[in-house]
Parts: sequence; C-alpha cells; structure tokens
Amino acid sequence: MALLVAGLVIFLGLHLLPLLAPGLRASAAARLGEGPWKGAFALLSLVGFALLVVGYGEARQGAVTLLYAPPVWTRHLAYLLTLVAFILLLAPYTGRNHFRARFGHPMVLGAKSWALAHLLANGFLHDLLLFGGFLAWGVLSFILLRRRDRALGRAPVTPNWGSTLVTILAGGVAWFAFAKWLHPMWIGVAIFPG
Repeated sequence: MALLVAGLVIFLGLHLLPLLAPGLRASAAARLGEGPWKGAFALLSLVGFALLVVGYGEARQGAVTLLYAPPVWTRHLAYLLTLVAFILLLAPYTGRNHFRARFGHPMVLGAKSWALAHLLANGFLHDLLLFGGFLAWGVLSFILLRRRDRALGRAPVTPNWGSTLVTILAGGVAWFAFAKWLHPMWIGVAIFPG
C-alpha cells in the first residue's frame, strides 16, 4: 500500500503544484530552462504513475480490506459514468466542441467521472485510496482552473456541432474498445460477459 500512496502523492501532487503555486513553475522553468523543466516534470510524473500502478496491483493481490459492498446496480452506473469520462477525456483534442465550451476543462471532469464510477463499483481500501485520491484531485483542480480562467478573463470557446458529434463518437468507440478488450487484459476484470 505504501507504493500506491507514494505514487499518488508524487503524481497528483505534481499535477496540483502549478495550480497551488503558479509562480513556482515559472521560476523553475526560468532556472532550469523550459525543456529541462518539462523533461523533469514528465519524468517525475512517470515515476509517480508507475508507483501507483505497481502499488495498486500489489494492493489488489495482497491482504485486502473491504470497506463497503457496492450493490450490483452501481456497476451499471459505473458503465455510464466511464462512457461520459471517455467523451470528456477526448474533448480537449477534438476541436471546438460543446464540452470544451461549457466546462473549459473537460479532461479534469472526465477524470472525476472515471474516479467516481470506480468508487461506486468498488469497495476496497485500495480502491478508495486510488479513486478517492483522483476524485479529490479532480475536484480541487477544477475549482482552481476555473478560478484561474476567470482571473485571466479567458475568452469562451464558440462550439460547433460537428466537433461535438466527433467527440461523442470517438469517446464511445474508445470506451467500447477499452471496456471490451483492454480493461480485461490490463486490469483483469471483464466488463462485458463472454
């Protein structure tokens, strides 16, 4: 469990730091140079991510602590929430869609939706640490990002329906592929029977 916690602290902490201390990023980039700063940030992020993946895998295989037994219907709600998550996670990359226009930071909302889905459908301590950590990060990040946007007077995005439709279709296809093949392969949990 220690690796999971260390990975969460490193990965989520790094991604919160620029929002909590915006001057720190600028001063570090000025001191190190933009390229080396981005490289160090990426490397530390990968280390944190690797630790949380390995730590979560070890926690699932070790002595597990059940905190609550989710009812079966929460799995079905989790399917819907993860579909929404995939759509929102792709929204920053598919043009001027309605999700970007409305939310400003749809990827953070996608991470929150993914985390909430998994919290509803899983009741072990390691699940609470991983998905609860990402949900807390997402809530705080979204608040800070929206506050920053208002302070900077960011102009709203003018959406179009073509980009929105592409976002929904791409998110749906990615969700299906992940749920059908990658989730069972990587996580060891089949989403669709058979």
